[in-house]
Amino acid sequence: MNFTRWLLVLTGVGLLSGCGSNGSSPGLTDPGSPPATASISGTVTYKGLPMAGVTVNAWSTNTNVIVQSTTTDTNGNYTLKGLGDTADVPQEYQFWVIKAGYGFYPSVGSGASIVRAGMNGQFAGLNTGNPPIVFAVIDWIPAQGYGGTLAGANFQAYDGSNPRVNLAATGQSASYAGGDDGALRKGVAWPGTRFSDNQDGTVTDHVTGLVWLKNAGCFNATNWNGAMTDANTLSNGECGLSDGSTAGQWRLPNLNELESLIDVSASNPALTAGNPFTNVSTSIYWTSTAIWAGGWYGVTAPVNEAWVIRMTDGSYLDDGVSNLVSTSTNAVWAVKGASGGAAKLQATGFYVPYESGDDGTLQMGIGLTYPRWLDNANGTITDTMTGLVWLKQADCIKQPWGGALAAISQLASGQCGLTDGSAAGSWRMPNRNEMQSMSDRIQTNQSAYFNYTILNLNNTVYQPAIFTNFIISQFYWTSTTDAASTGGAWTVYSCDYGVYDQPKANTGYTLAVR
Repeated sequence: MNFTRWLLVLTGVGLLSGCGSNGSSPGLTDPGSPPATASISGTVTYKGLPMAGVTVNAWSTNTNVIVQSTTTDTNGNYTLKGLGDTADVPQEYQFWVIKAGYGFYPSVGSGASIVRAGMNGQFAGLNTGNPPIVFAVIDWIPAQGYGGTLAGANFQAYDGSNPRVNLAATGQSASYAGGDDGALRKGVAWPGTRFSDNQDGTVTDHVTGLVWLKNAGCFNATNWNGAMTDANTLSNGECGLSDGSTAGQWRLPNLNELESLIDVSASNPALTAGNPFTNVSTSIYWTSTAIWAGGWYGVTAPVNEAWVIRMTDGSYLDDGVSNLVSTSTNAVWAVKGASGGAAKLQATGFYVPYESGDDGTLQMGIGLTYPRWLDNANGTITDTMTGLVWLKQADCIKQPWGGALAAISQLASGQCGLTDGSAAGSWRMPNRNEMQSMSDRIQTNQSAYFNYTILNLNNTVYQPAIFTNFIISQFYWTSTTDAASTGGAWTVYSCDYGVYDQPKANTGYTLAVR
């Protein structure tokens, strides 16, 4: 209810003449019913057990402020009551939780939804082009003018010992140096038979559980919108399908989904030998993940580019030529189902919808925790999504690929800001999947986000920088060799977090992980 109308209700002017005084009290009018209120309740758990002392916040999207907070009791329960509602202005609330040393992800039944939300109005400087802080929230709009109750608005806590995803191995089996990807083979091992031909025009990937169109060259090369239209309208009887599928069940894969197909031990194409796919192009394939151009507070920049992968070798492309959504023409490969294999895929983090069926609309994958990164106060950072522990000092190791591998093998407490008690041999160079897993595709510059100290409106520190000196515009090594050119290794470019190959003789930065 707006202020003017509420003032009229309070003063009885003009609104209640039809049901005013009963005649015995001249000049008095019925003040009407008080505004409706809403309430929400739920439970916070950690590894299935109730979690006390968690702060639960109710954020109003109408006013961009926290309107109410509470903490969970000894049974992990909370209730927020008296949330305002009006008959003329829909109220929208977003609920998120915080407790030091944990990340969280929500769950809720019908009547509300789980979304990612940038709450810039709560923090200083975030409306001026600085990296956004993005929460995982329960979004609820009470019945307009009637209030209501939302129960079962729950949150689960994560601290790295209970990761939301388990990363798959990259597929590299040959070793090119001690401590590299081929030597360690970290990640969920692939089954003996990775792909099964379902004999209905589809192929199941047993690593991720996703189902792919067998004919990877059915569609003509097209622009980004055309690629999504082709995938979204695909159905039984087309492209060799006899699976009974209907339009809307297929989609264009997001970046993490298409990346999951890559076998880094192969090239031309970068797919596991003996796979059942047909007509695989060694050219470039679209993903449904746009490259975020920025824009907040309802002002969204138009999308100009989207992520693509070159199937020759598995390289990402962000060159402003091959990935222009309007004019570039690339191949289309459709996928369906949700990731439910041994290695479930995390969501890309992109949540701004541009086109029907794009990544921002569907947001497929395991949702990202908030907060995701935990500072262990000993020179290490824990990722609550993967459980990986990272070296916080992001500029400590800078060498050619072979030298960086050797330096990390000797990394121990007392070096690079570490006070964690780790010994030589505890750390390794991250492989391609591990390094790429750090990305959040809603960030326009990942390294700037990792370096950014987020301040409250009163300029006190809300969140210190996640890493120390994550160098902008630099290639960070992975331990994975480029099978198409073994003199090179895969790197992640610190700004766009794309995966690109670089000569091993180049000098580059590297993180360490364990």
